[in-house]
Amino acid sequence: MTTGEGWTAAVRDRLAPGRLLPLGAAEGAWITERAVREVLGRAASAVRGVVPGRLRIGPADAADDPESGAVIVTASFGAVARRPLPELVGELRAALLTAAEDGLGLVVGAVDLRVAELLDTAPEPDAGAAPPPGPTSPATDDPVALAALGVTGVAAMTDTLGPPVRRTPDEVRVEVAVTAGARPLDVARALRATVTALAPEGAAVTVVVSDLR
Repeated sequence: MTTGEGWTAAVRDRLAPGRLLPLGAAEGAWITERAVREVLGRAASAVRGVVPGRLRIGPADAADDPESGAVIVTASFGAVARRPLPELVGELRAALLTAAEDGLGLVVGAVDLRVAELLDTAPEPDAGAAPPPGPTSPATDDPVALAALGVTGVAAMTDTLGPPVRRTPDEVRVEVAVTAGARPLDVARALRATVTALAPEGAAVTVVVSDLR
């Protein structure tokens, strides 16, 4: 894949939420792959000499420990030929790990990197490309949604995967956007505690973070 194709794939990927990835280990909290890609893509772009390409985050093989909640980060990138490649790869791996674990709260099992292209200079960004639309913020007077909006770090309710509050006899699922700069795992834990207090006794509470704003 060329660097240009990598940019095209990255833009296309932003239009779909992708898979749901676990925040922490067995936390009852999830985040969309799209939201994770946004954060990791910015972290990769900040590494000098890296031109980000395709980025994938998926569940690790958890056959030995199904409760681990670990994910694997797979990234291809173009490398500007002005730095030693092992040094660049090491810095990129560290940046992705820090963004995923410290910034988001993911458990990272591995970071797989692939140099897709060696470049003399970084390509000029496409200034004319409009950013794809983000998730909507539906209006709701649901008491669970109103309580969720009062949790520090919750930016908005969202409906990327369905209603912002979904109830079944055994579960309450809440979907939100988290304020940029707040750690999604910490916000999700606080939100689960708030919703659990309002949910029927014994009902499982699930939080889905669809976006960072």
